Amino acid sequence: MVFSRAVETIETIKTITTTETLTTIKTITTIKIETRTTIIKQQKWPLMNSELQQYLTPTRYLDSNHPEIQRYALETVNQASSDQDKAVALYYAVRDHFRYNPYALMNGDDTFVASNVLAAEEGFCVPKAILLAALGRAVGIPTRLGFADVRNHLTSPKLKEMMKTDIFAFHGNTGFFINQQWVKCTPAFNLSLCEKANIKPLEFNGKEDSLFHPLDNTGQKHMEYLRDRGDHADFPKDEMMQAFAEVYGNLLASPDLPISTDALGEDFSLRDFESEVVAE
Repeated sequence: MVFSRAVETIETIKTITTTETLTTIKTITTIKIETRTTIIKQQKWPLMNSELQQYLTPTRYLDSNHPEIQRYALETVNQASSDQDKAVALYYAVRDHFRYNPYALMNGDDTFVASNVLAAEEGFCVPKAILLAALGRAVGIPTRLGFADVRNHLTSPKLKEMMKTDIFAFHGNTGFFINQQWVKCTPAFNLSLCEKANIKPLEFNGKEDSLFHPLDNTGQKHMEYLRDRGDHADFPKDEMMQAFAEVYGNLLASPDLPISTDALGEDFSLRDFESEVVAE
């Protein structure tokens, strides 16, 4: 409405030819341009914020409002001022301070709740990705979860025997919205495990995607991406369980029960994957 009034005023003043009036026209034209710019900004940013809100909202699994999640996140980012620096600090904390352990399973949904992963201090790729996403939201960075089926050529023989395949369905990564773009990172394999397994640890700079290297330190095949499962604002448990059923068959007896002797004939919950890799 302000823009329209400015235009009408200019049209009226154009009928007068004094120097003073020409100066007035220039002034009103400037006001018109500034007013239009302000309107555009007011329309653009609320729309973007509403689109990103789903990537900031706490959920049952990404419980970024949990006191311990918030405490750990704030302690980790410490003096970091930019979202990029905060994301990098959180990435390395989750990558290295929480051991990768595919045998670390809890009862049903508890396995995939970020605050439970924080307390357990270990997990496989999906829980670690969930934890990182929750920590990011706790410090105000929009985050999402990405999933893909991958072939892990260097999985341990014991784990491959248990899974009956070297395909890891629904392998998880975390996406951060930083500097107006999404960047992905994979916090799964901790540094000590990488060193023992002779795998290149994944670095993350907050600017570029950090996904698994195709080769290990000796040039052997390591990780091969087979199928993209998309990006999600929350953990898609039902979709993951369906994918697990397709790939692993009866390995998971029930989505609401832990993997245990009921499903496999043995209790492997006390296995230590990192020690297993070293032994083999």
